Amino acid sequence: MSLEVGIVGLPNVGKSTLFCALTKVQAEVANYPFCTIDPNVGVVPVRDPRLARIVELVEPNRIVPATLQMVDIAGLVAGASRGEGLGNQFLGHIRQVQALAHVVRCFEDDKVVHVAGQPDPLGDIEVIHTELTLADLEQVERRLEKATRQRKVGKGDKVELAACEKLLAHLSDGKLARTVELEQEERATVSDLNLLTGKPYFYVANVSEEGLQNPGPLEQQLRQRAEAEGVEIIPICAQVEAELAEMDDEDAPLFMAELGIAEAGLARVIRVGYSLLQQITFFTAGKQEVRAWEIRGQTAAPQAAGRIHTDFEKGFIRAEVFHFRDLDELGSEANVKDAGRWRLEGRDYIVQDGDIVHFRFNV
Repeated sequence: MSLEVGIVGLPNVGKSTLFCALTKVQAEVANYPFCTIDPNVGVVPVRDPRLARIVELVEPNRIVPATLQMVDIAGLVAGASRGEGLGNQFLGHIRQVQALAHVVRCFEDDKVVHVAGQPDPLGDIEVIHTELTLADLEQVERRLEKATRQRKVGKGDKVELAACEKLLAHLSDGKLARTVELEQEERATVSDLNLLTGKPYFYVANVSEEGLQNPGPLEQQLRQRAEAEGVEIIPICAQVEAELAEMDDEDAPLFMAELGIAEAGLARVIRVGYSLLQQITFFTAGKQEVRAWEIRGQTAAPQAAGRIHTDFEKGFIRAEVFHFRDLDELGSEANVKDAGRWRLEGRDYIVQDGDIVHFRFNV
């Protein structure tokens, strides 16, 4: 399963332009609200220099990189939680992703319509947060009513009831679900709610080309808000990223150097997304295939094996492990073994970022 990030924000803030640039998928882009109705989905390979080095050394028949799935979700407006602007349909799309990239317009341009009349980063954020919170409140209220009815007839779960009551009070205060304090058992009983405000998120400041070098007051407002919330902010010029997407691999770095861009937007989105979701990458490597696999940090070897196939987890025997840096330094798996850096690990082994693993299993 790919890392999945949903691009959200008000209509006309540059979401679809950014989506097209990052994924090179041709979404509809227009200067009016709701030009995106169904979510556009793009799957892009994660460029990992470690994978390229493993391929160079192993020379496999097939290469499968890790992937990032990006979902361009149509713009939300005030009242979306009540169905305004096809809001309920859009909110349903957001529930399916793992993390949110909240695009906020941070540039002035009379040619680009803003739904509120003029760019207002803080106001835009409040609209989105409010609508997501209201949608979550509705879900929690329904679950609380059900849990209360069941408790009255002696069938309900008091832990679930307590969790719903805490969530309701928290959301009613205008706070995001991700900041509520729940016991582990309570959290487990409501995890299936998949609350919108419980998802990790980061801000993408859509700035002008000039703003890439000289942050303007609108970006500064957003940056202060992001720091107060303890979340990341990525300044990107969606238009520049769109131009970069049209260039070949030789011209793009020169253009980036001219503009003082050290890292492409996609690379930054991937890096922040991995960090938010505590994702790591391990590799399987052989003549038939070299492949990168994404898993959560602190995943034990049997569960990592299950990422490849459920039979691998069920019949797990052991993991044969060495690290990318060993292969990079010594040049081959045989040399790694000769140097004593190849090892056998059991069920309790926690797979590390950069591990190269051969799983042994018995079905």
